[in-house]
Amino acid sequence: MMTRLNPQTTPRHQLRAEKARRNREAALAAFIGRKAEIDAMLARLQSLSDDHFNCQPDEVGWATVGTLEHYASLLKRITDSAFGEGEHAG
Repeated sequence: MMTRLNPQTTPRHQLRAEKARRNREAALAAFIGRKAEIDAMLARLQSLSDDHFNCQPDEVGWATVGTLEHYASLLKRITDSAFGEGEHAG
């Protein structure tokens, strides 16, 4: 367990540095958590895609195509944002 600095006796620059360090650690932990969430979602999507979105060839109709179009449009918004493309280009 880490001891906390006493604000009465610790120089202000040291307090700021400690607060910044704790903030960076919290941000890193949050980043790793969000990345794990994204990785899990991507793995589920890949598995669903590998299984042809649970659709048999004789079941494919325009509603199925529309569903995949919707999924693709949502993913395009994400990839455009992540790669600075589309409306995010600049």
